[in-house]
Amino acid sequence: MLRNGTRSKSLEVVCSTRSFRRYSGNPPPARLNAPIDYSITPLLHHTAKSLQTSSLSSKSPAARLNLFQAINGALTHALRTDERVLVFGEDVAFGGVFRCTVNLATEFGSERVFNTPLSEQGIIGFAIGCAAQGMKPIAEIQFADYVYPAFDQLINEAAKWRYREGETGGNVGGLVVRMPCGSVGHGALYHSQSPESLFTHVPGLKVVMPRSPSQAKGLLLAAIACNDPVIFLEPKSLYRAAVEQVPTAAYHIPLSKAEIMKEGKDVTVISYGHPLYTCSAAIAAAEEELDVSIELLDLRTLYPWDRETVLQSVRKTGRAVIVHESMINAGVGAEIAATIQDGAFLSLEAPVQRIGGWATHMGLVFEKFNIPDVARVYDAIKRTVEY
Repeated sequence: MLRNGTRSKSLEVVCSTRSFRRYSGNPPPARLNAPIDYSITPLLHHTAKSLQTSSLSSKSPAARLNLFQAINGALTHALRTDERVLVFGEDVAFGGVFRCTVNLATEFGSERVFNTPLSEQGIIGFAIGCAAQGMKPIAEIQFADYVYPAFDQLINEAAKWRYREGETGGNVGGLVVRMPCGSVGHGALYHSQSPESLFTHVPGLKVVMPRSPSQAKGLLLAAIACNDPVIFLEPKSLYRAAVEQVPTAAYHIPLSKAEIMKEGKDVTVISYGHPLYTCSAAIAAAEEELDVSIELLDLRTLYPWDRETVLQSVRKTGRAVIVHESMINAGVGAEIAATIQDGAFLSLEAPVQRIGGWATHMGLVFEKFNIPDVARVYDAIKRTVEY
C-alpha cells in the first residue's frame, strides 16, 4: 500500500510482526470442533470384548484392522472362495492408490486381479459384460469424482438389466463398483466429492457406505453375494484413521438394514459414513449441556434404505436431525425428511433438520468449512430441542 509515494508505516509494522497462515485450522480453545479422536470414539470396537457384545458377536477370533485392511481381507476371501470373482481397475494390480488391493495380484494372478486402461466407461462396461456371463466382477473407480463417464453404463445398462430380463431371471448380480469418496481436507475439486445421492435416484442399484472396518468387511461380502449391482462407497478419510477389532471369519451384514448405534428418547440423529463420527461428538456435547437423550442411526445402505427403522425411531423421539457430507440440495437427507413428514408427521415435535455440505464446489482452502462439523450438528440438535 502506498500513501503519497511512501509505504504505510502501520501496515509495515503489522506485516513484520505477524505470520499469516495460508490454511485453516482449529483455534486452540475450540470446544466443539476439535479433531475426532478415533482411538476413543464409541463407534469403533476398540477391544475384543466390545466386538463380542455387538451384533457381530461370533466365536471367530478377531484382528485389529483399519478400513483398507478390512476391505482387502474381504476381497481376499471372495477371491479364495469363488473362482468367478475378478478384481480390476486403475492401478489395482499395484495395490491401488489406497492399498485396498495390495498383494491380491501376487496371490491370485493377473487373470483375476489386473489393471485397466484409464477409462471409467470401459471399466464398468467390461464389468457388466462379465456379470452378465456369470462372473462376479469387483470394479474399482479410483476416486468417486471420476465415475461420471460411466453413468451411462451404470444407469442404462446395469440398473435396468434385471428388469429388462423379466422372467428369464437374468441379472448382473455380483457386480460391485467400489469407489473412495468424500473429503480428506485437501482434495479440492476432483478428489473430494460424495456423489451417493445421484445413484439413490435409480431403481436397480443398491448403494452402500460403511462407517468402519468391521462394517466394511460384512457389507462388502454381502454386496458381492447380492443379485443386484451394488455401488460401494468407501469414505477415504477413514482408510487409515478408523481402526478396530474385526472378526477374521467371513460374515455378511444385511443390506438395506439400518443400525441403531445408540439409543435415546428425545432426538433421532440419522447419518452414514464418516459424518457419524462428527454426529457422535456433537451428541456427547449436547447430552451433557442440553440434558437430552439422543438416538443415533447409521443407514449403512442408502438405497433402498431402511424406512421402518428410521420411522420407528422418529415416532419415539419426535425430533429428527439428518447429517451427510454430500451437498444439501437434493441430497439423501431430502428423501429421508420427506419420508418422515409423510410417515411420522403427527409424532413430530419440531421441523426435521438437515445438515449437509453447502451447495457449492469444494474449493481447496474452504474444504474444511464446506462439510458438516461438530458445531453445526450441535446447533441443529439445539434448535430442534428448543423449538
